Amino acid sequence: MSDLAPPGAPEGIEPVDLRSALEERYLAYALSTIMHRALPDVRDGLKPVHRRLLFAMRMLKLDPNQGFKKCARVVGDVIGKYHPHGDQAVYDAMVRLAQDFAQRYPLVEGQGNFGNIDGDNAAAYRYTEARLTDVAMALLNGIDEDTVDFRETYNGEDSEPVVLPGAFPNLLANGATGIAVGMATSIPPHNAGELCDAALHLIKFPNAGIDKLMQFVPGPDLPTGGIIIDTPAQMAEAYRTGRGGFRVRSVWATEDMGRGTWQIVITQIPYQVQKGKLVEKIAELLTDRKLPLLGDVRDESAEDVRLVLEPKSRTVDPVLLMEQMFKLTDLESRLSLNMNVLSGGKVPKVMSLSEVLREWLEHRKDVLVRRSNHRVGVISRRLEVLGGYLIAYLNIDEVIAIIRAEEEPKPVLMARFELTDVQAEAILNMRLRALRKLEEFEIRKEHDALSAEKAGLEALLASEDEQWSRIAAEVRETRDKFGKKTELGARRTEFAEAPDIDFNLEETMIEKEPVTVVCSEKGWIRALKGHLQDTSTISYKDGDKARFAVHAETTNKILLLSSSGRFFTLDANKLPGGRGHGEPVRLMADMDAADAIVALFIYQSGGKLLLASTNGDGFVVAQDDCLANTRKGKQVLNVKLPVEAHVCRHVVDGDDHVASIGENRKLVIFKLDELPEMPRGKGVRLQKFKDGGLADVRSFKLSDGLSWTDTSGRNWTVTELDEWLGTRAQAGRLPPKGFPRNNSFGA
Repeated sequence: MSDLAPPGAPEGIEPVDLRSALEERYLAYALSTIMHRALPDVRDGLKPVHRRLLFAMRMLKLDPNQGFKKCARVVGDVIGKYHPHGDQAVYDAMVRLAQDFAQRYPLVEGQGNFGNIDGDNAAAYRYTEARLTDVAMALLNGIDEDTVDFRETYNGEDSEPVVLPGAFPNLLANGATGIAVGMATSIPPHNAGELCDAALHLIKFPNAGIDKLMQFVPGPDLPTGGIIIDTPAQMAEAYRTGRGGFRVRSVWATEDMGRGTWQIVITQIPYQVQKGKLVEKIAELLTDRKLPLLGDVRDESAEDVRLVLEPKSRTVDPVLLMEQMFKLTDLESRLSLNMNVLSGGKVPKVMSLSEVLREWLEHRKDVLVRRSNHRVGVISRRLEVLGGYLIAYLNIDEVIAIIRAEEEPKPVLMARFELTDVQAEAILNMRLRALRKLEEFEIRKEHDALSAEKAGLEALLASEDEQWSRIAAEVRETRDKFGKKTELGARRTEFAEAPDIDFNLEETMIEKEPVTVVCSEKGWIRALKGHLQDTSTISYKDGDKARFAVHAETTNKILLLSSSGRFFTLDANKLPGGRGHGEPVRLMADMDAADAIVALFIYQSGGKLLLASTNGDGFVVAQDDCLANTRKGKQVLNVKLPVEAHVCRHVVDGDDHVASIGENRKLVIFKLDELPEMPRGKGVRLQKFKDGGLADVRSFKLSDGLSWTDTSGRNWTVTELDEWLGTRAQAGRLPPKGFPRNNSFGA
């Protein structure tokens, strides 16, 4: 770009590259936002506006044991002396510091309307009053003892602290949120007692890892309580990297209302969730029929939270209802963790849990050293004065004579008794009443005490181990004052695992009712209300007859096996009702017209089946592997015509043997372990046949004996089975006496 001004430009105009100018100005804005507005200092956990609020209240002497003052007075001082921004922004920051549902350890004690958990705003600052809390005083403790640096305020008329001494672990205890330029911070509150325990462990073991520190700090401790359902491993990773999140759920319980009715009462809601908007959202979803299990919601809160949820019916599962609520509403929320803070008050950095605690401890060490040096200086000046007093007492007559005789006694005294300027000035400013004999003893006593204190402080400054020992004592004092044994410090947030429920929103919309699923021989299916004990009176189409009748619930899934070896899945609630003869299964599943229905039963998660084809091949399969997601079904048993799927039997826990009988009326029994368990395939040979194929097969427990039902409906059981015991794929022997002629074990 040319260094010359544009043609015709007035004199004195300097050309500037637009890109450079924008970069420079935006960078200045970004740095200002990061350093002086959005990110907290890791040492005291405060942003500038909060630090200035506390300092201004300290200067107004709003200590916990003093009276309240109007918030308007505080806001006026803050924006007039320290923080040249809008009064409403400053007041909003002050209100948040006073809200016990927003701050785990409030720094301001408010008097008046400071808002509520429903989301209502605080009253105007002319109506409210405030003063500092003990926690705020702990942050400010020692600020007059040269423990921190001060800088000029924006107009140069006053000075303000760069950081507070911070005897309280405020960054993690109260948390912080903020959005800067290109970066943000989000830290949930923690328990101060647990943080102090972790800090004490770090003092003793500086290289302690996150896993060890989490034995002291298991997770956040939120002002509004709640339950954190993340695993320790997930939380450890978040604390290790400084980035992550936590899932927080409401605390709820079931209240018995008598006569089989009940309701759910919610007593704690997640952090930063406004109760008013939460209830409004639930009511909106209820109106839109998106909460099928919920009947009504009421807010019965007074000082404590009490939300009442009424179920749609008494048959609703409370756990399922709450899982639905957690999924669709803010009764479960996620808190992000992004520990992006100002390291040393200057460098933005994402820190781990251990790094944050170490920087706080290093700051406390710096405060201790500076406070000790300040105290040594104060003591030295006082000892200098006391030394002058003692010289005056030893030579009192001569001192009085010099003062009476000399027009300028100060230089004469300094020359005569080798006094310093400070000592001579102190002697000249002494009152006559201080000349009494008793005062000399008091001065000697004070001199000795201060000398001993100075020696102790110098020993402290010379020994790093002694310094850490003193810091540990201060941390223990903070723990005792704000720890878990106190009302303020008692842990509010608990930890738990989320229930292991296969939650499906569509399924929860189905009302659970008993039905009897009936399927005819020609494949017409229907669902009759209730569990019918006598199905003999059910009518069918001409030329059709009964085949399957199963007791089920409307929430069940029905598994159906066709002769092609393919499984189909039907929803019980979608089956046609009991009026008429039902509908053909082929309208609900893409089953070939030539296929027959081999088996129909209720799906049981975790159950197992024994499948076999007409030529005697078979295997064991898990029911979970038979579920089909589409109308086309799922091929499980591989067969090719003329071979078809022939038998499907439930394998009961405890079954250890398999009985197989062929059309040639030969029976063989072998161990169940000889059959493979697989999700799909042809299977292995169950029994060897010279002619014909497989008639029936079943699994059973050998110690209970082999049972069957004959054609007359009588039940038989044989326990002496040694004659038929063998191995898989043997031909077998004729069955025991009484075995039915149709070669079937029955139902």
